[in-house]
Amino acid sequence: MTVTIPARMRQISFDGKGGPEVIRVGEGDVPLPGPGKVLIEVHAAGINRPDIVQRAGFYPPPPGESGIPGLEVAGKIVRLGDGVSQWSVGDEVCALLGSGGYAEYALADAALCLPVPKALSLIEAAALPETYFTVYDNVFRRGNLQRGETFLVHGGSSGIGTTAIQLAKQFGATVFTTAGSAEKCAFCKTLGADHAIDYKTSDFVDEIRKITDAKHPVDLILDMVGGSYIAKNLSLLNYDGRMVQIAFLQSPKVASFDFLPLMLRRLTITGSTLRARALGQKIDIAMGLRQMIWPLLDEGTVKPIVHATFPLEEARQAHELMESSAHLGKILLLTGRS
Repeated sequence: MTVTIPARMRQISFDGKGGPEVIRVGEGDVPLPGPGKVLIEVHAAGINRPDIVQRAGFYPPPPGESGIPGLEVAGKIVRLGDGVSQWSVGDEVCALLGSGGYAEYALADAALCLPVPKALSLIEAAALPETYFTVYDNVFRRGNLQRGETFLVHGGSSGIGTTAIQLAKQFGATVFTTAGSAEKCAFCKTLGADHAIDYKTSDFVDEIRKITDAKHPVDLILDMVGGSYIAKNLSLLNYDGRMVQIAFLQSPKVASFDFLPLMLRRLTITGSTLRARALGQKIDIAMGLRQMIWPLLDEGTVKPIVHATFPLEEARQAHELMESSAHLGKILLLTGRS
């Protein structure tokens, strides 16, 4: 298949560090794929919290990665680097990136591309990689969630939350979540949450204990809040309970910490980031997703929740929506290349 590829492309950059006002729309050269990589004609790119942190100057791309933001895309492969044999030009894929997604063309490691699930459109597939890699790795691999356990995920209406609720429920967990309004709580229940607690009107520790009639009722917690939530989370964990920290919307620091419960209840605290992981580790996650999770996506049993889409030129408005926390699910940028 022969594909015409332009020399230049539209792309987003950050004009310094700061708020959404530093976002700029410009042009740049279409990159060439090196060995093991593919060039994707981007149809849609996901907006994620790490993009906000990068814009503020605290989460730079790993060495060698593009300065263009964007950690996930979906589109068509238009050029193959040397050594790529598992894909062909014209294949529709979604891909996890180290950077570069906010553009009309993006480079991806061939091994971090996944086929667009049968039940999803090419646009919807752009909402998959960052959240599904993160949830699968931290809930099922690092957190070792087992059937019959009780699972708590904070921020249930976020991209991570909506994914974690659906997957944990499919694998037999009792799911608790927190969200910031009655509307968001109701939405989380439609995705499979057994219990959703409005953290603005109730203390989630008290509510979970009332519902379960147990002092330490939770086996696994996925948290992206930190700060004051850390001690509260640990107070809920059952014997051999686990807490996985993946972000800090409040703070990574606590004024004091009592380690005794870790010993007495044999608790495990762990955490991870995804972007800086070695390629081999990311490939291992991708293989697990292909085997365990992609069949569910193919069947439509689970799905990404897309709240809103914006043209590439409206990346600033997309970031403003993300920071408002008014969304339910994922926010996508569309390039118009379809």
